[in-house]
Amino acid sequence: MTMEKIVKDVGDIQSRLIDHRPIIQGEIRYFVKEFEEKRGFRECRLLENLNKMVAETNEQALPNCSEAMHQNLLQALTRLEAANHMAQRIQQRELEAQQSTQMQVCLERRKADWEEFLKQQAILKEEVDEEHAKAVGRLSAQYGEMKKDLAKFATF
Repeated sequence: MTMEKIVKDVGDIQSRLIDHRPIIQGEIRYFVKEFEEKRGFRECRLLENLNKMVAETNEQALPNCSEAMHQNLLQALTRLEAANHMAQRIQQRELEAQQSTQMQVCLERRKADWEEFLKQQAILKEEVDEEHAKAVGRLSAQYGEMKKDLAKFATF
């Protein structure tokens, strides 16, 4: 019997030393309870502060911003109308300039000059291509002769 009692006492001591679950669970419950209470108060204060900020914004900042926006939009609208009018005048001038006969004559002369320039460039390109082909042929022949000479020396 004393052996059973000793084993039971050793088991109790071991469970207290090793198994801390009941104590930890109590601490966890206490921590969660405190956390939820403090957090609840903090969230209420936060919501109240947000409500005050929204009310102040609606009462003060919103009217000021809308008034400033209205004034700036009117200024922007007048500037856009002026820019549109200027653009229309520029378009009208360009249209009148294109319709003038003198401009048409100059335009036709420039087109003819451009076509002539393109023809000259094509001729020059052909000449350069021919010269290049001749040079490639000469170099190929020269290297061929050099290869033959080298083959003669290689037999010695």
